[in-house]
Amino acid sequence: MIEVPKPPFCQTDVVCSTVLEVNRIYNESNLETMKRMPNNFVDLIVTSPPYDNLRDYKGYSFPFEEIAKELYRVTKDGGVLVWVVGDAVIDGGESGTSFRQALYFQQIGFLIHDTMIYEKNGAAYPANDKSNRYSQVFEYMFILSKGKPKTYNLLKDRKNRWAVATNFGTPSTRKTNGKTGKSEAFVVSEFGYRNNIWKYNNGAGYSSKDEIAFEHPAIFPEELAQDHIITWSNEGDIVYDCFGGSGTTAKMAHKWKRNWILSEISSEYVQIAQKRIAPYLAQTSLF
Repeated sequence: MIEVPKPPFCQTDVVCSTVLEVNRIYNESNLETMKRMPNNFVDLIVTSPPYDNLRDYKGYSFPFEEIAKELYRVTKDGGVLVWVVGDAVIDGGESGTSFRQALYFQQIGFLIHDTMIYEKNGAAYPANDKSNRYSQVFEYMFILSKGKPKTYNLLKDRKNRWAVATNFGTPSTRKTNGKTGKSEAFVVSEFGYRNNIWKYNNGAGYSSKDEIAFEHPAIFPEELAQDHIITWSNEGDIVYDCFGGSGTTAKMAHKWKRNWILSEISSEYVQIAQKRIAPYLAQTSLF
């Protein structure tokens, strides 16, 4: 195990010295980490699992169903699991791994609260004259909740086309007394709520400014982790990444004053995450 300093927003001894230490990277399988977690322990899980053998993970295996059951057990009532996953194309057809996993999560008790799309703006092989498929530029972000989500800070940063214009109301259907109703006038706000397709620049220099992060074969954009952390958790909550990788979830959780836990079975990737997170912990030590 590699221990990193506790951030100052770890407010009480009870929170910071529970069965499992928070704000720590655990160099072990996620099953080992979760076995030490009590029931209903984690507020939010943000992770992207290995799937369809698209990357070399040093021969490690990940028993999905066993991991899924433990994730359900350790998630708090009202907590959320963000599962970022895609499908490989095998013998001309998509594997369907993503859907099977989502349906299994539903079978064991999670609600499929939303099926969101992570649209990649950048690294993708374009279709050409020999292609029989369009370019693959997205992955699924399954928002799985243990009951109704207890936290939902929906992001309101979509630029409205008609911002500042006045909407004078819309006439409704004629009523039985012959009169029509009308909604009240309002000024269109500058920004509206997002939809469930999120687009991010990805690839070197875009997913992260931390060059060391790209020593890991598959990182997702920092903004993706950040936006889910803001949406589905509050300050002081516990955020877990069961496939910790290069530490993106931990970095963003720390930035937004959440407690965090990472599991990563590869000591090589743990070293990447540790080197990546340490400078940010030092920078925020004055909070």
